[in-house]
Amino acid sequence: MKRFYKSAAAVQTESGYMVNLDGRPVRTPARAPLVLPGLALGEAVAAEWNAQGDKIIPDTMPLMSFASTAIDRVSGAMEAVAAEASGFAASDLLCYRADQPIELAQRQADAWDPLLDWARTRYDVTFSVTTGIMPVEQPAENKARFTAVALAFDPHTLTGLHVMTTAYGSFLLALAVVEGRLTAPEALAISRVDETFQAELWGTDEEAEKRHQRLLREVTSAQHFIELLRLEQTPNKLNHL
Repeated sequence: MKRFYKSAAAVQTESGYMVNLDGRPVRTPARAPLVLPGLALGEAVAAEWNAQGDKIIPDTMPLMSFASTAIDRVSGAMEAVAAEASGFAASDLLCYRADQPIELAQRQADAWDPLLDWARTRYDVTFSVTTGIMPVEQPAENKARFTAVALAFDPHTLTGLHVMTTAYGSFLLALAVVEGRLTAPEALAISRVDETFQAELWGTDEEAEKRHQRLLREVTSAQHFIELLRLEQTPNKLNHL
């Protein structure tokens, strides 16, 4: 799409901050007003619009994309989105280990055990850890616990959490980023212990590296999105769960 505006700006309204293009409000793909909960996020989204050249390239506006998703798809389906994200904990990446080779098994333990220990203490849950790919049943109470954790977030934060959960294949890694225990790139590296080990043995696959770079951009943007939200938010009620 050809650029049709000169400048973008975040403007305060009664319900939040709206991004305007030459004074006209931006709307989401579903035609809802793009109203953001804080000035920092509003200015960052406006900056994405201002950074566009002669043509508008949506892939270069991740914050705009996340905000639109939160408004169009997440805010009206909080329970479903929370259940989908927290459902990853039932088969979380961190619970499935290799038994051979020993070096890979040790790398997994070194990277993943501290996160499981943190989650056990933080959320008062237990996990079943197994070797191989056959499903292992997690304690029944975990589902309700983590669904409640996900539902405690506002729609925008839940959007970022969901993005990272699917990228990592781990709800626990995404939570660790949201809570500030890990950065998004650190969590991605932890999720790729197996891939990194295989690359060291057999060399880097070009397609796998492209996928890694795409996911890195995605999760880094998601973390930035959440950080912008929290610049002006009161502590999330998750802190009291």
